[in-house]
Amino acid sequence: MNEDLSKKRLGRGLAALIGEMDRVPEEKVAPVATMDRQIPIEFISRNPRNPRRLFTEGDLEDLTHSIREHGIVQPVVVRPVAGSSDRFELIAGERRWRAAQRAGLAAIPVIIREVDDRVALELAIIENVQRADLNPIEEGMGYQQLIDEHEYTQADLAQVIGKSRSHVANTLRLLKLPETVRDLITNGSLSAGHARTLITAEDPSGLANKIIRDGLSVRQAEALAQGEGGKPASGQKAAEREKDADTQALEKLLSDVTGMQVSVNHKNKGGDVRIQYTTLEQLDEICRRLQS
Repeated sequence: MNEDLSKKRLGRGLAALIGEMDRVPEEKVAPVATMDRQIPIEFISRNPRNPRRLFTEGDLEDLTHSIREHGIVQPVVVRPVAGSSDRFELIAGERRWRAAQRAGLAAIPVIIREVDDRVALELAIIENVQRADLNPIEEGMGYQQLIDEHEYTQADLAQVIGKSRSHVANTLRLLKLPETVRDLITNGSLSAGHARTLITAEDPSGLANKIIRDGLSVRQAEALAQGEGGKPASGQKAAEREKDADTQALEKLLSDVTGMQVSVNHKNKGGDVRIQYTTLEQLDEICRRLQS
């Protein structure tokens, strides 16, 4: 199957993929084995590569109660375990699977997919991202897993997941933070927006605790990270101090891609993007890229 076409279709979501796979036989997409088939719950094992790591007790208890009352409304998605005729591994739906065990269900409805590790990971990330089930650190780790194991670029990820490239880049940047700060993001004490202001700070853990303790806004956190008491770092321009973390990340991304200094300036109803060049060769390169 054409890889670019596969990624475009995956980016449209898990439900779209499930509905389309039966209708495109010429692409040799693996057909659906069974829809809504009931499988004994003990024949299903969790996926150790699932990007979702955190399952809160409260959420599980609420879902368990709902399953006891109404059953499982949406089937889980599984794939056959290699070398076994009756064993399956979860692709998506681990929370439902866990709650079903708590509710005492003997069997649960499944959708079976014949997919490899790469597609299984894509599906798991897409479903969790679209359902907002992943915290930012889990999301970033899932993206990094696709990059490390399947040679994805950030542009590939943006297309597959259905997010902007800057969103992917910003989420991956959170993984550079110390584990203590990542834990604060995971448990919800610190937002991703606050955390991005700390990536280049000398003491991100200390600043993170101060942000939480004082209830600072993202803008206040940016000022705190730039200098003690909100004072700018030495030599920093006023215009740069006013830019939020997302804009600064976008500037860095564009600078890395072009190899030149790029600035993004937002105004009331728009803005401008400026690319600085130092040689005529760099100007020629800019013109070539724009023309292509």
